[in-house]
Amino acid sequence: MPPRSANASRKTKETDISVSVQVDGSGKSDISTGVGFFDHMLDQLSRHSLIDMTVKAKGDLHIDDHHTVEDTGIALGQALAKALGERRGIMRYASIDLAMDETLTRAAIDVSGRPFLVWNVVFSSPKIGTFDTELVREFFQALAQNAGITLHVTNHYGANNHHIAETCFKAVARALRFALESDPRQPDAVPSTKGSLKG
Repeated sequence: MPPRSANASRKTKETDISVSVQVDGSGKSDISTGVGFFDHMLDQLSRHSLIDMTVKAKGDLHIDDHHTVEDTGIALGQALAKALGERRGIMRYASIDLAMDETLTRAAIDVSGRPFLVWNVVFSSPKIGTFDTELVREFFQALAQNAGITLHVTNHYGANNHHIAETCFKAVARALRFALESDPRQPDAVPSTKGSLKG
């Protein structure tokens, strides 16, 4: 499998974002979005997917974190889509139940080229510190849409909102890791009867 890496950038009146990814990395990250909790979550996404990520974002944080979080998801999804190319030789599917203390969350992924998000996660508070919990869904919606993946995330149970959010990022990361691995039995094939994973 050839090296899978790509860059993406997004510049609007609301944000200025640059992203680079190396799919076959070791989980190294260099993250700076100006949103501390979000940086922590992106670091988890990189570390547990083993996708090396550099994310630099400047946004209108004087308004709120929404544009920065969503646009980072867009740029990161675009970079992943570029890095994966034809998606040849990948395992394509993966799912995992991920536990963290009292919390259990499932992520299931189809790297299909067809973007879709099913989100069954409820937070008991609108905030984790100063971070809006609704932005966790917004990030994954943007990521799935722009990476061209079908993503289902379900929180089975949990009491601590930080743990719930963190298990979402870690579960998606681990599912991505498994789905993007090379399939040793068909390393050159597109894993689809259609012969294409372009949607």
